[in-house]
Order: sequence, then structure tokens, then C-alpha cells
Amino acid sequence: MTATAMNHFTILTDDVERTLAFYADILDLHPGARPPFTFPGAWLYAREGSDPILHVIGGKPKGELTKGVIDHMAFTGKGLAGLIAKLKARGIEYDLRRLPEYGTWQIFFHDPNQAKIELDFDAAEAAA
Repeated sequence: MTATAMNHFTILTDDVERTLAFYADILDLHPGARPPFTFPGAWLYAREGSDPILHVIGGKPKGELTKGVIDHMAFTGKGLAGLIAKLKARGIEYDLRRLPEYGTWQIFFHDPNQAKIELDFDAAEAAA
């Protein structure tokens, strides 16, 4: 048995609605089908007909939202300049890097729950 792909990430939040609004606004991820769990949350999708790529679990107090051993979650993106403009307009701090030799753009920032997000963009994209 071998792993063949990443299925999804799960984040914890004390404010489901704020978290969903952030991911819709910044990453264009939207809630879709989710089993009828007994706890609040959502499964977020990149597009209709796709698999959920981010699970949000609510109902935890702020003090219980602690980091584990995973450092960040990474997504593939398009529209780097637009994302930078959006982050600046919303006052979200970010770190933009370019991979040596590959040229791939990487941008890092945090969600409202302090989960670190990475988006990777094709080297041919313009940063500004």
C-alpha cells in the first residue's frame, strides 16, 4: 500500500463562519456536501464535482486550538498578482519567495485560526 495523493487537510476553529468567509474570500473555497456530523463544521471544495480539500471543524474553544506537528498546508494557485493585491487590501501579512532553480513562486500567510497556508504558483506568473 502506498499513498498516491493528499486527500484533505483539517483545521480547527472557534468561529466556523469567520473561517468559511476567509477561505471563500482568499482561496475561493466553498462549502459543499458533508456527512451529518454531530459537531459544527464544513467541507470546502475548490469547484463543484471535485473532492473536498479542506475540512473545518468547529466547536472548540480558542484555548484548545493548538498546533500539532504539521507546519502548514499547501495549495496550487493561479493569479499570484491578484492574491497579493487581495492580501494587501485586507491587511494580511505574507511572505513571498521564489524557489531557487525551479522559479516556482511560494506565498505564505495565516488564516484567522493561525493555520499557516502556502500557495504555489507557476514560475511564469508575475508577482506584481
